[in-house]
Amino acid sequence: MPKRVSPTEVLRDQIDAVFAQGGDLAGAIETVARLGAQLLLQSALEAEVTDFLGRQRYARAALTDDAKAGMRNGYCDTTVKTTAGPVTLRRPKLRGTDERFCSKLFGKHVTRTNTLEALVIGSYVRGLSDRDVENALAEALGDDGAVSRSTVSRICGQIKEQFDAWRQRDLSGIELDYLFLDASFFRYHVGVSAEPVVAAWGIDTKGKPVFIGLDTASGESTESWKTFLAGLGERGLTCPLMVISDGAKGLIAAVEQVMPKALRQRCLIHRSRNLLSKVPENALAEVKEEYWQIFDIPDGMEPGLTTVAFVQKRIDAFAARWKNAYPSAVRCILDDKASLTEYLRMPREHWARIRHSNFIERTFGETRRRVKVIGRLPGEHSCISLVWAVLDRAAVGWRGLAVTTEGQRLLARLRVTLLAPPAQLPGAGRQSGSPPEETNPVGAVA
Repeated sequence: MPKRVSPTEVLRDQIDAVFAQGGDLAGAIETVARLGAQLLLQSALEAEVTDFLGRQRYARAALTDDAKAGMRNGYCDTTVKTTAGPVTLRRPKLRGTDERFCSKLFGKHVTRTNTLEALVIGSYVRGLSDRDVENALAEALGDDGAVSRSTVSRICGQIKEQFDAWRQRDLSGIELDYLFLDASFFRYHVGVSAEPVVAAWGIDTKGKPVFIGLDTASGESTESWKTFLAGLGERGLTCPLMVISDGAKGLIAAVEQVMPKALRQRCLIHRSRNLLSKVPENALAEVKEEYWQIFDIPDGMEPGLTTVAFVQKRIDAFAARWKNAYPSAVRCILDDKASLTEYLRMPREHWARIRHSNFIERTFGETRRRVKVIGRLPGEHSCISLVWAVLDRAAVGWRGLAVTTEGQRLLARLRVTLLAPPAQLPGAGRQSGSPPEETNPVGAVA
């Protein structure tokens, strides 16, 4: 290991390398989850040493107020066994100290604990409150496991700063072709059911993935989604060419009001689940196969309204075949059927990625799984910080879309046809906290 590279920096590089390799996102998320736990614990150990010596790495004691005697002298490997498997940490070694350094986090001889997962989750989700983190450490490791408040602040402060900067950043420089919207539910208020965390991510005009926005909401109502989308507009986001989402009524209504010029694609996977839920088990395989055959487009067909009409006829044929046997399933596919084929107007090389919104659900699922360790989250701010920490790291590994010359020309023509002249989302240019202005929905977005 190079002399000036700390173990925490090495772990951060390893996390970035996992996503840079591409491949299966679910496997990458699991690997990053393990490395993330290792990173947090390693950071805690190194922060304890900084607190013990009273100075940062390579800081001279003579130039630092309240510095203690002693210096860092490398590391030794320590393996801690958890319920998810062993975690190897680089325990700092010291020499020349007036007293022996003993980690309050792990003590002298800790080699196994079944509560480290609770420690990791608790530290992340309670990271914005020093007192809560101290309580989480005490709950996980006992009263002797508590670390000083300055150590807690040092570990958690960077997470808070990064999240606050991210949620306030300017979006005016981002131009999207595709905007994906989704919500996932978490419990973080006492005595109430799970509440949604709404998320927006997209693909820009260069084919690059972008994590756009994240916020909590009281429900998936039209007003909740409108408020979220208007907030993105306040920070400069313009209307995308197409919005991809599930069939939540409040979400659809908000998109139609805030982004009336954008094409709206309904997630085909969500629609499949809705349809198959109305079909008996003995017919599931057959109906499912025929559903997906609708969207199996012959190689010779080009993007455009002709292909859209071709698939719409297939939908009608599917409905005619099953209307007597499963009328509720047929009503399901015919409801808002135009939104099932908008993706066919886009470049063919994008079809497989833009006809559904499911790739982020794996990350949401990973977040929910880890939340189960502590049950209800301790509050709204803690909930959204955990979700952001997971999604922000996952976003490093999101794959973009292929960009071809012909595809760029097609998208450019669609932008001129659908979005010209460009305009901001409702709320654009308004300072945070000022009252909303009246807008004309038809001309408010481009």
